[in-house]
Amino acid sequence: MKNKYIVTWDMLQMYTRTIAKDLLSTKWKGIIAISRGGLVPSALLARELDIRYVDTFCVASYYYGYQHNINIIKRTYHNHNNGKGFIIVDDLTDTGNTAKLIKKVYNKAYLVTIFAKPSGRNFVDKYIIDIPQNTWIEQPWDTGITFIPPIKNKLNADNRT
Repeated sequence: MKNKYIVTWDMLQMYTRTIAKDLLSTKWKGIIAISRGGLVPSALLARELDIRYVDTFCVASYYYGYQHNINIIKRTYHNHNNGKGFIIVDDLTDTGNTAKLIKKVYNKAYLVTIFAKPSGRNFVDKYIIDIPQNTWIEQPWDTGITFIPPIKNKLNADNRT
C-alpha cells in the first residue's frame, strides 16, 4: 500500500480508552477478541471495563500485507447466545469481510474496531479513527524501536568514506 499510518502503544491505549468510555453504560457479559489484531485492544478494553471473560475467534486474512480469503482457525467454544451481551473487538475493519463473517456468526454482538477504512466502516457498530483505504496500518506489536544516530553524526560518517 502506498501510505502508512504508524500506531504507537500510547495511541492504541488512548483509542481503546475512548471506546471504553462509550461502552460503560452497558453491562457486558464478555469480550470476543478477533485474533490476532483484536487481542491487544481486547486486553486493554477488558481492563478498562473490568471484564474478566475474554474469548477468541481466530481467523487469518492477511499474509505479510496482502489480504486473501478468510480462514477460520478457531471459533469460540460457546455460541454465547449469538453474541448477545458480548463485545467483539478487532483492531481494524478494512474491506469489511471479517466483520461480515463475525456478524453472521454473532449477529447480536456489538462489534468495535479501533480503525475503519471506507470499505469496511459500515459493518462495525463503533470505531474511533477513519483511515484511507490505500493506507497500511503499522501496529505497535509489528514494529520495533531502534536507535537512529543524529543526522550530524551520519553526515560526518558519510563524508569520511
